[in-house]
Amino acid sequence: MNTRIRRTAVTLAAAAVLPLALTACSDSGSDSAASDSASKASASAAADSAMEGAGSTPASDGPFGPACSAVPKTGAGSFDGMAQDPVATAASNNPALSTLVTAVKKAGLVDTLNNAQNITVFAPTNDAFAKIPKDTLDKVLNDKAQLTKILTYHVVGQKLTPQDLENGSFETLEKSELTTSGSGESYTVDDSAEVVCGNVRTANAHVYIIDSVLMPAS
Repeated sequence: MNTRIRRTAVTLAAAAVLPLALTACSDSGSDSAASDSASKASASAAADSAMEGAGSTPASDGPFGPACSAVPKTGAGSFDGMAQDPVATAASNNPALSTLVTAVKKAGLVDTLNNAQNITVFAPTNDAFAKIPKDTLDKVLNDKAQLTKILTYHVVGQKLTPQDLENGSFETLEKSELTTSGSGESYTVDDSAEVVCGNVRTANAHVYIIDSVLMPAS
């Protein structure tokens, strides 16, 4: 009889404890689910924020223009490679600017350009120099004073963004002013030269590659 009473007591105690254990497990599961839900919501918000940030970056923050496609994808002559070097060195790694580099060397401006800080260079392509009659170009290349005057006219003593070029007038290192106009990814310099690859970064300059050589007033 006593044994039967003890068994009954144990059964009743177990019955009393079981609902408490189930409630505790249920509460723990709810907390875990809530935590998982909050984590997913946080991750989703972070992803949305990242997407919004990426979408808000204007295209003009990087190089633009039809001639940019000819720039090597890797190596010293790539956009990433040029960003590591000062402007004269960076230009020497771009095959499309070899005539300009030759002119800069003849004028003795390599160190001047490489050591300058926060400048903008309007860099004529080889095709731009080819528009000049050969005898005239040869004469200029062998006249250091005239060559220096022309080359320094292509350099502005501040870093210009594409937005700065929309309707601008800037003093050059040659001490006269050049003008710019345009919008979006289409810009003109001195109403004569078109930007064919713009907003190229080097270690000390912004570069706008142009399709014609600029000529300062005599």
